[in-house]
Amino acid sequence: MKETCTVKILASFCLLIALPQAAAADETSVFIAGVHPSQRPAGAPVIVEMAKDGDWYANALHGVLAPYPASLRFLEDQGAWYTPFIHPGMTGPYDIRGWHQGQQ
Repeated sequence: MKETCTVKILASFCLLIALPQAAAADETSVFIAGVHPSQRPAGAPVIVEMAKDGDWYANALHGVLAPYPASLRFLEDQGAWYTPFIHPGMTGPYDIRGWHQGQQ
């Protein structure tokens, strides 16, 4: 009985020693976003070209009547980053571009 207890204690001690080391070895291979926000991680995907076809422009200009104002020329330089201008916004009386028409 005493041998079994000793083996259990020894096994528990080995686990206590080995687990933190295994976790430390794992941490080097895990990517954590935001640690260095000014640097792109090596091997991160890069958007090379933003293809804006007619459907993209139709969506971006939803609810805007032609002739389009010169202030919308920024759409020509719009890349793949987020802009609230090309997504539905608030509903109700604030929906001046009609994104939510027919939805109650």
